[in-house]
Amino acid sequence: MKPMKQINIIDSKDYVDQEVEIGGWLTDKRSSGKIAFLQLRDGTGFFQGVVLKNQVGEELFEEIKRLRQESSLKIVGTIHKDDRSHFGYEIEISSLEVLGTSEDYPITPKEHGVDFLLDHRHLWLRSKKPYAIMKIRNEVIRATYEFFNKEGFIKIDAPILTSSAPEGTTELFKTKYFDREAYLSQSGQLYEEAAAMAYDKVFSFGPAFRAEKSKTRRHLIEFWMIEPEMAFMHQEESLEVQERYIAFLVQSVLDNCQYELKLLDRDPKILEKYTKLPYPRVSYDKAIEMLQESGEFPDTKWGDDFGSPEETFLAEQFDKPVFVLNYPKAIKPFYMKPHPTRDDVYLCADLLAPEGYGEIIGGSERETDYDKLLQVIRDKGMNEPDYEWYLDLRKYGTVPHSGFGLGLERAITWITGEDHIREAIPFPRLLNRLKP
Repeated sequence: MKPMKQINIIDSKDYVDQEVEIGGWLTDKRSSGKIAFLQLRDGTGFFQGVVLKNQVGEELFEEIKRLRQESSLKIVGTIHKDDRSHFGYEIEISSLEVLGTSEDYPITPKEHGVDFLLDHRHLWLRSKKPYAIMKIRNEVIRATYEFFNKEGFIKIDAPILTSSAPEGTTELFKTKYFDREAYLSQSGQLYEEAAAMAYDKVFSFGPAFRAEKSKTRRHLIEFWMIEPEMAFMHQEESLEVQERYIAFLVQSVLDNCQYELKLLDRDPKILEKYTKLPYPRVSYDKAIEMLQESGEFPDTKWGDDFGSPEETFLAEQFDKPVFVLNYPKAIKPFYMKPHPTRDDVYLCADLLAPEGYGEIIGGSERETDYDKLLQVIRDKGMNEPDYEWYLDLRKYGTVPHSGFGLGLERAITWITGEDHIREAIPFPRLLNRLKP
């Protein structure tokens, strides 16, 4: 006799009208007379199990009616098509074994407040929306590696404990490193610049930490950054890499996460627009004009940094992500290269996502002149010995080079169409939240 095939829910399409075994959990149930409907999940998908009393017998049918939410089960049954569901398939159950009982599961099918759900994040991850977002997050991570491998980059891991900061120490977490102070990294960029001088094109992908006392829907205390650095590359070429990368990520989600997009009610037609290149570009100067002429920002003046309202307004003027170019020096970090014909702006750009999601990429061409970089470090009152190794990169065979950083969770929040960045990471670290 041919052994029973054990499958995952996601594989159902390959086993229509076949008897299979599935291990999973019960998310909800209802019964009516001689039929019961079980909502099931197994980590790869969600679908319905149908139980007919006259097929399983009264004893098993009554046991199934007593099952509690999140009981773990081993199910045997036959896969059928189900065009009424998001998933498209269901299982007609012929036998069922309870592997683990579950009593008083706290996250019931009713509505719960956000704080309650975050307190139970270790359990909330089992629900449909977090499931879909984490699957899309995983696809974005997978696609990131594919993109940079195809483009000839290698991954260089930057340290998490550092002695200096790329953007100043006011928003860093301090820690003791034996007999001295160290910081949790806010960026791997400086180390990636060093690696680019050895390997041409590199990227890092790791956690970053910002001690910002912010409660906005766009900020996390701990998040993940993708930071490429490219030798022999000027800013305009870097912008082309950036837009290709974003379009590749969105297309990969469209190609591989249609089920998850359906669970989130995210319209694929909206995302399809973002795969079309090139993305529009406007200067910071022009952006200021647009804000002033709108009448919505009467106090905006040249030299101001953009907050969420300004970024949202600017993005709304375009139907694709938009690059804002050449910000004032006073509001950007020390390592950027000055504009060749102006002494007040850097060769830099932020990429603003549509639909009110703000900046998802920041990047620039990097300063290559040793003396100029040293002077900026001194002018800003930074601790010169901490940056001696970084200055060395300008002493020994300096070349034009550029780079950028993408905040993974911001990008995922935008791609999934969610309201808050806390949804885009498995266990968010917020101003008032350090557990679970």
